[in-house]
Amino acid sequence: MREVAVVSYARSPFVPADREHDMAEIVQPVIRQALDACGLDRDHIDFFASGSHDFYEGRTFSYIESLDAVGAWPPISESHVEMDAAWAFAEAWAWLQLGEGTTALVYGIGRSSLAADLDQVMPAQLDPYLLAPLRPHRDALAGLQARALLDAGLISEPQLAEVVSRYRADVSMASPYLASPLRAHDIAPPGDAAAVLILAEGDTARRLAARPAWVRGLDHRIETHYPGVRDLTCSASTRRAAARAAEMAGFAAADVEVAELHTEYSYQEPLLVSALGLEKAAVNPSGGPLAGRPATATGLIRIGEAARRIMDGSEEKALAHATNGPALQHNLVCLLAGEPR
Repeated sequence: MREVAVVSYARSPFVPADREHDMAEIVQPVIRQALDACGLDRDHIDFFASGSHDFYEGRTFSYIESLDAVGAWPPISESHVEMDAAWAFAEAWAWLQLGEGTTALVYGIGRSSLAADLDQVMPAQLDPYLLAPLRPHRDALAGLQARALLDAGLISEPQLAEVVSRYRADVSMASPYLASPLRAHDIAPPGDAAAVLILAEGDTARRLAARPAWVRGLDHRIETHYPGVRDLTCSASTRRAAARAAEMAGFAAADVEVAELHTEYSYQEPLLVSALGLEKAAVNPSGGPLAGRPATATGLIRIGEAARRIMDGSEEKALAHATNGPALQHNLVCLLAGEPR
């Protein structure tokens, strides 16, 4: 396996709604910041990968607008995933493994504030008319999973409130249920932000960063579209992805010092901590998605924040997790370290 590392990471601040800038204007300064941090120009990037959701803008292929921030002439090698940009990161990592180039830039743009109802939009990225459930809505499916955990004695409502209180101040056990046992504070608030990571291979990574964050293992697994035939009290796909990533990395999820988890609902934190065996790790020290969720950039931000802790010397081993689909259907685990294997 080729040595590949994160050499730069930048993101814009999370805002509840950005109505002043278009997609290119949101991501362009973040791309510039990431390039400047490692001394690269756009012409030095061999591959670009992005993640977003066209229908936030209410039209197909709207992500093409973001390429104005990259510059598509002279022609570039580029790819896009219609989902969280953590999967664009996985594609860029695989592309570098093939030896097609030495550098890749990954960006994600979350504009979830544009949708009046995310449940009218999100299923459109998941085989909507063939497989993915259009109803019940995502919060209701999350409520069913939280209820299964509560009935199994694996979580309690006070425990969920304690989880949220680490990230937000608006926790009230008196607030009404939105999808029992979930209240408004149990659901990550949607909003807008962009994130950019730059990957580099081997000696190029060592030249571009004083302390690269080496991607030691990465895997993602998906479960059936049908929640009714899954065991909602566990996350089998997370466990399998973590086990495969550990085989590549030479260390397990339980060995990391910090973990950035893509938790869109409060109950997902204890569920993922259990699935990954994170007994010793600091969880979501960056603030996590419960403080703000720019959909389709949230998972990429988890990878960036985990990599940042390696690059600044705070930690030696880190884990990043991303999820896509209802009730933790599709999960990605990335293990990073301060030294290559």
